[in-house]
Amino acid sequence: MKSTNLNVKTQRKTITLDAKGVPVGRLATQIAKILMGKHKVGYTPHINDGDFVVVINSDKIIFTGNKLAQKVYRHHSGYPGGLKEIKVQKVFSENPGKVIIHAVDKMLPKNRQRKEMLKRLTVLRPGEHIK
Repeated sequence: MKSTNLNVKTQRKTITLDAKGVPVGRLATQIAKILMGKHKVGYTPHINDGDFVVVINSDKIIFTGNKLAQKVYRHHSGYPGGLKEIKVQKVFSENPGKVIIHAVDKMLPKNRQRKEMLKRLTVLRPGEHIK
């Protein structure tokens, strides 16, 4: 039986990914894997030991097919007539990083650790530099 020590402080690295010319889904799967810690040898699902991720050139990601024009983000407020829709093209033109964050958010496990994993993701706007 494998035993794990939950009191061990994990060493987190910062991994920088360049989004230039990479499809959104391919980039999001790489980011989600790093945030969950699946790239590490000692991966354990219930331990949140992923690394930090910094994404640069978020405005240069590509969309395959007609996704940029046709894809729509939907959410519901819970009230009658509360369905809200916004096209990806509008979100991408306002803030390209939100598209990446949304894609990664939907790929992470739906549990209590999800919010903590997303805090370790930084998407730099065009013109911003790594601090």
